[in-house]
Amino acid sequence: MADQHSFDLIVLGSGPGGYTAAIRAAQLGMKTAIVERELLGGICLNWGCIPTKALLRTSEIYHLMTHAKDYGLKADNVSFDLEAVVKRSRAVASQLNGGIKHLMKKNKITVFEGHGKLAGKGKLAVTKDDKPVADLTAKHIILATGARARDLPGMEADGNLVWSYRHALVPKVFPKTLLVIGSGAIGIEFASFFQTLGCKVTVVEVMDRILPVEDAEVSAFAHKQFEKQGMVIKTKAAVKALKKGANDVTATIEQNGKTETLTVERVISAVGIVGNVENIGLENTKIKVEKTHVIAGKYCETDEPGVYAIGDLTGPPWLAHKAGHEAVICVEKIAGLHPHPLNVLGIPGCTYCHPQIASVGLTEAAAKAKGHEVKVGRYPFMANGKAIALGDTNGFVKTVFDATTGEMLGAHMIGPEVTEMIQGYTIAKTLETTEEDLMHTVFPHPTLSEMMHESVLDAYGRAINF
Repeated sequence: MADQHSFDLIVLGSGPGGYTAAIRAAQLGMKTAIVERELLGGICLNWGCIPTKALLRTSEIYHLMTHAKDYGLKADNVSFDLEAVVKRSRAVASQLNGGIKHLMKKNKITVFEGHGKLAGKGKLAVTKDDKPVADLTAKHIILATGARARDLPGMEADGNLVWSYRHALVPKVFPKTLLVIGSGAIGIEFASFFQTLGCKVTVVEVMDRILPVEDAEVSAFAHKQFEKQGMVIKTKAAVKALKKGANDVTATIEQNGKTETLTVERVISAVGIVGNVENIGLENTKIKVEKTHVIAGKYCETDEPGVYAIGDLTGPPWLAHKAGHEAVICVEKIAGLHPHPLNVLGIPGCTYCHPQIASVGLTEAAAKAKGHEVKVGRYPFMANGKAIALGDTNGFVKTVFDATTGEMLGAHMIGPEVTEMIQGYTIAKTLETTEEDLMHTVFPHPTLSEMMHESVLDAYGRAINF
């Protein structure tokens, strides 16, 4: 018989949403438990955000080493050790996994290892290897079970010739040729990593442009940059079939009504995610599921009293920082505080390819579609002193304002370190900053961030350095 335990709050899943919820609850004095069937930290920390950035850092340094002469340096016979590259990435993930264990202990959060499943009102049963571990009860239960890679029918990842992101993180061989299906953030990051290290990469995207959630100008600029690097990109195209050989895969690709075949050593499928809604007891509740994701309200509440849902299990954008912010909103509402509901338009998105891409708010097209008359400013990296000194001038900063009110509707960047710069605009958006506030802000020189200022100025015909 399983052990019985009672808590104020139970969190199912320990990814960025789950562990943040547990910590905030503990801070507010709740007796808290967290249930995790794999590794603390979830997909993001162990198999997503963090280890991919470790790999991309390696490719960034490799790129600089192969271009050492551009900086007056010499680096001959540059190469890489794939096993060591992967080992470093896994070590980074392992270190942070240990950090989450420490945070659970520090905040006196009880951790249960096993599979959790709703088992009635206020009840969660935990099993491991089909054996009962514990029966938990709590007035409040937060579902944070995340999501997993979506498979295309008949083209499922097998870990050998066809990879999901998890397989791509721990390759045993470095392919000379690679097909990436899908050009969202995950697909483009892996395409960039393998291309930079010398693989011949082809990207197939069913939409009319890569990175379809980004501003059209950013997508077009990224497309050109990737092609300059040697990447082959096929838009308005679809992979219809994969035929596996002994050590290669032949893809049938349909584009513009024509069909062609492409043989590559490996394939990465990056065509979106599906929520982990199976086998967690939803069928015996009032919880609604739409397209594999749980429907939740503005405070993350579901239609089942006392049960909440956050993160990738719910609607887009499917980002770690969105999950963490939802976690705090959810817990504070449970605790009787008065948190602000999540403003989706204030959530930044980052893609860590080369060049980097970052954005927040509405694209120019979306702003116009919503009826805004807009003022748009742009500033190129090639006109920025710090970018020239860095030896990386490919990119631009774009800002979109409401022409009547001066409200900053969106900001879009492509170029070196923009994933760090975007937070300046994110803060501005949160504070409902106008163009006047940004114009009066003093930006340090020489920095890449000066381009943010110049882009704002340009929207109003006042750019100084371009």
